[in-house]
Amino acid sequence: MGMNMKTAKLMISLLGIVLFFDKPAYPQQKLAQTGMKFISVATDPRAAAMGEAVTSIDGSSVSMFFNPSGMARMENLASVSVGQVNWIAGIKHVYGSVAFSPANGNYGVIGFTFRTVNYGSLQETILASNDQGFIDVGTFSPTAFAAGVGYAKALSDKFAVGGDVNYVKQDLGQSIVKIDSAGNPVKKGESQNVISFDFGLIYRTGFKSLAFGMDIRNFSREIKYEQESFQLPLIFRIGISMNLLDLWNMDSKEHSFLLSVDATHPRDYPEQVNVGAEYTFMQMVSLRAGYMFNNTEYGLTAGLGVHKEIGGVTIGIDYSYTPFGVFTNVQRLGLQVDY
Repeated sequence: MGMNMKTAKLMISLLGIVLFFDKPAYPQQKLAQTGMKFISVATDPRAAAMGEAVTSIDGSSVSMFFNPSGMARMENLASVSVGQVNWIAGIKHVYGSVAFSPANGNYGVIGFTFRTVNYGSLQETILASNDQGFIDVGTFSPTAFAAGVGYAKALSDKFAVGGDVNYVKQDLGQSIVKIDSAGNPVKKGESQNVISFDFGLIYRTGFKSLAFGMDIRNFSREIKYEQESFQLPLIFRIGISMNLLDLWNMDSKEHSFLLSVDATHPRDYPEQVNVGAEYTFMQMVSLRAGYMFNNTEYGLTAGLGVHKEIGGVTIGIDYSYTPFGVFTNVQRLGLQVDY
C-alpha cells in the first residue's frame, strides 16, 4: 500500500509539473493557438451525450480517449469499441479501441486506439494577377490519423492510474509553391506528425460511489509547417461523479442515476464546466444528457444506449446527438463488445 500511495503521489506531482510549465508568460490567454484539433473531438457517444464529463468515471477501452485510468477496473477480459462521428462541414471521424485485462487486472490493463478523419474534397487555388485574384487548380483531400497504446492499473481499491502514448499525423496534401519557367507547378508536401502523451488518475473516496478524477491530454513538442509553430490542444480536466441513488441504498443493478461534473482548463480557449447525467435501468437501457457551459456554438448534448449480455458477451449500441448552432448537428454512433 505504501508503494501504491507513492505511485499515486508521483502521478499527481507529474500533472502539477506539466500544468506549471504550461502557464503562459503573460496574463492574457492565447486563444486559437493550437493545431491538429481533430484529436479534441469526442469520439464515444456515451461520453459525448454526457457533455464529455467523464473524467472520474470508470469505463472500458474508450476511456483512453478521455482518461486512460478509466479502464483500470475493467471487469471483462477484453473490450472492443468502434464508431463514427458525423462532425460539422461533412467531416467524418472513424475510431476504434481495444483493451485487454489479463489475470483479472492483476497485471494492469493494456489498450490500443486509432482514429481517422476524412475531410472530403476541398477546392485548391493559387494567387494570380487576374481579375479574380486566383487560379483554380483543382481539389485536394486532407486527412488525419492518430494511433495510441495505453496502460492502466488499479493500485488499490481506491486509486487507479493510467497513461498512453499517441502517434498523431495530419496530411494537408501538396501545395503549389510556385510556377517554374516552363509553366509547370512546383509542389511541396504539407504533412506533419508528433508523439503525444496522456496521463490520468481516478480516486474512489470510499463514500458510496463518489469518485474524483483528473487527466491531462495531448502533451507534446511544438510543430511547424512553414513559419509559425503551434502546439497540440493540451487540456487539463478534473472531475467528480456519483450514482446519486446510492444515497437511498437502491440496487444499482436495477436503477442508477450517475451525475458527473468536469472542470476543464484548455490551452487555447476559455475554461469550461461540463455536466453530465445518465439514468440506467436494469443495466440495459441508458438515457443520457449533458451541458457544456461557456461554449459559443453548442452546449446541450443528449443520447441513449442499449447494452445486453448474450452468452457471456455484452453487446452495446450507443448514440448521441449534439445541436451545433449555425453548423450541422453532430451525431455519433458506436458499437461496444465486452467479453
